[in-house]
Amino acid sequence: MRDRTRFLTLVLAALVCGCAGEAERPTSLTPGDIEFERPSGSGEPHLSVGAEGRAVLTWIEPDGAASALRLAIRDTDGWSAPRTVRHTDQLFVNWADFPSSVEMPDGTIAVHWLEKVAEGPYAYHVLLAFSSDGGATWTEPLRAHDDASPTEHGFVSMVPWRDGAALTWLDGRDMVVDPGSGVRGAMSVRFRTLEPDGHLGPEVLLDDRTCECCQTALARVGDGLVAAYRDRSESEVRDISVVRGAGEQWTDPAPLSTDGWTIPGCPVNGPQLSASEQALASAWYTGVGGVPRVHVAFSDDGGATFGPRIRIDEGLPLGRVDIERLDDGSAVAVWLEASDDAPRVLARRVWPDGSMEASVLVSETAGERSSGFPRMVRLSDELLVAWTLATHDGGVRVRSVRLSG
Repeated sequence: MRDRTRFLTLVLAALVCGCAGEAERPTSLTPGDIEFERPSGSGEPHLSVGAEGRAVLTWIEPDGAASALRLAIRDTDGWSAPRTVRHTDQLFVNWADFPSSVEMPDGTIAVHWLEKVAEGPYAYHVLLAFSSDGGATWTEPLRAHDDASPTEHGFVSMVPWRDGAALTWLDGRDMVVDPGSGVRGAMSVRFRTLEPDGHLGPEVLLDDRTCECCQTALARVGDGLVAAYRDRSESEVRDISVVRGAGEQWTDPAPLSTDGWTIPGCPVNGPQLSASEQALASAWYTGVGGVPRVHVAFSDDGGATFGPRIRIDEGLPLGRVDIERLDDGSAVAVWLEASDDAPRVLARRVWPDGSMEASVLVSETAGERSSGFPRMVRLSDELLVAWTLATHDGGVRVRSVRLSG
């Protein structure tokens, strides 16, 4: 009873003050039927936008004694049959650090994944493979980073960039785990470019001390790029930072929002970005003061400055956010929210002035790690949302959410 009373109190408080701005508008989001699903045990979905308005979905599912990284493409004819990118018992499968794809301007699809390189639990590398025939065949894998040490490398973000792509990742080459003294050194975030032929540009260090296992984010803004990640100060403040640049020239890290969340360990909850020209929308989770929140903030100068943070959750968020900016300057965010029954995947449209629509239910899910992170892309007047239904008969699901108004 005490837990239920606390829950109701928090929800009431969220309704009163949790969502900043004007009164909620009627929703313009209409979820459709589930249009793509995979069997029980599948998970770790990721969506990206390809050429000519098609969507590329990647996920992992068990296959015998091994795991398979699969890919499917949605075009005007619907979803393709699943195609296998990688099948191995060395795949590093993690609920929060999942494969992704990017389609380059010439139509080449690049996919990244994590693969074990030693017996240690956190010794794995980021590998890449390329397909020029829509995923029917793939090149031999190559390592995305120069470092070959048996340490952690992951949490990759990729976007199309110039004639190829750009990527960021968390790199553990300077972080050593000593059984006697614990962890020495720190995780870093790094950047490099990628060409369709597999050529990798020089590595660039963006920040030499970051949170260990929160997702990175990367977005194109005009002729440049913005990267966001959870930083880590010497006093264990783990707020979101951004860096701006292109190629080998980048700004120093700057706070996206000064939340002041001090936490001695990684919350496994990274930021997301969505941009168009110089306009940028961001979403992130924070737990400062012991109160979980999901915030959105907007920038109209390519990430140099951001407007006020706007709280969009309903009082008990689990985080695991994604965001897509719309043409009218608003954005749609998705996240996981706890409830009295089952955790839910929610979506909400929000404007830079703080006004927002009522949230809509995309799906019920579970609070376990196996429910993963919902991912979302925009295709014209609809959003595609992928998530994991963490039940005995669940798995990867994709649903279209129509936009109106």
